[in-house]
Amino acid sequence: MIRCARLLLLLGAGCLTAYAAEAPAPVSVTVRNPIALARSSESVVLPAADLQRLLGVSDVRRVHVRPEGSAQELLTQAVDTKGDGKFDELIFQVDIGPNETRKLQLTVGERPVLHPEDFKAYGRFVQERQEDFAWENDRIAHRAYGKALESWPQEPLVSSSIDVWTKRVRGLVVNNWYMVGDYHHDHGEGGDFYQAGSSRGCGGTGLWAGGKLYPSANFRKSRTLANGPIRVMFELTYDTWDAAGVRVSEVKRITLDAGQNMDRFESQYQVEGGAGEVIHASGIRKKPTSVTSFSRERGLLRTWETMKDYKEEMGQLGIAVIAVDPASVTGLKEDAANYLLTMKVPTSGRVAYYAGFGWTRSGDFKTVEDWDRYVNEFEQRLRAPLQITIGTK
Repeated sequence: MIRCARLLLLLGAGCLTAYAAEAPAPVSVTVRNPIALARSSESVVLPAADLQRLLGVSDVRRVHVRPEGSAQELLTQAVDTKGDGKFDELIFQVDIGPNETRKLQLTVGERPVLHPEDFKAYGRFVQERQEDFAWENDRIAHRAYGKALESWPQEPLVSSSIDVWTKRVRGLVVNNWYMVGDYHHDHGEGGDFYQAGSSRGCGGTGLWAGGKLYPSANFRKSRTLANGPIRVMFELTYDTWDAAGVRVSEVKRITLDAGQNMDRFESQYQVEGGAGEVIHASGIRKKPTSVTSFSRERGLLRTWETMKDYKEEMGQLGIAVIAVDPASVTGLKEDAANYLLTMKVPTSGRVAYYAGFGWTRSGDFKTVEDWDRYVNEFEQRLRAPLQITIGTK
């Protein structure tokens, strides 16, 4: 018995030694804010390949993140950016002060169990409402129009606009509003008071040629790539259309993170026959009450309007479009329905920009000055991304 017990102890010690040798070294993440501007709900993106290498974990959903010196873990989300069933990134969010540096610790454990209240971003294909695609975060909501709406007997609409749903609450509302079907009235949460119609709405696109806008019809296909709790990301496919003799199709990738009033849009164009220079246009609906501001150097267009779409004033609305690459901006154009920020389409066919909105009745913006401050600070943060370092101690 004594010999057996000793043997077991020796075997146990050997196992512990082997386990200790194989255990990954502690891993930390350093996040530095390079500008003198506070940032809230800022997304930190970590490559899955780095986490797998440093932590020896195959499933990055098992990675836990907590601020250094704190026992409170942060909400995380693994994201498959390619739609191939493999996670490429792990994201979480931080609040960080001006020029501040923060450190966080990474560990491996069981996959966290998520609850509905954890979700601050969400989107889905709404087949029951003439094939809308609707998405939201804790601040704003949108929808885009699918093929079925083009021939809907009740109210047919051909439009690749981006619609606006204004919210007064931080909770998610899309499912409930569609279920009740009364979202043109405010029952304390906000509502759909914005008539996008065939305009570009809030960041809808088209091609500009010969002094005219050539938009696509409604989207034909959708593909969801990430669906909360922090980020919703999906793609909409628009079939080939004619733009002044140029045949072009588009896949639009849209990303919205929690805590933000701006969506990221990426339009991937395929031009038949390799046509020459193509000009992309990102637009905002034009109204008689609209007041605009434009900076070509900063790649920024914003509007401010009083909403009276349903014969009742529903507060003021600010919308903005910001080019990711200001050097690509060619100018500001207008037509009867839109203000348009125009950009050269590079040889890759990919154009990236941000678009979003703020509503006075949300409680976040009282005046146009508040909206300008948000848009200007968002543009500064965009030009100065967080500096992220990941490694072992």
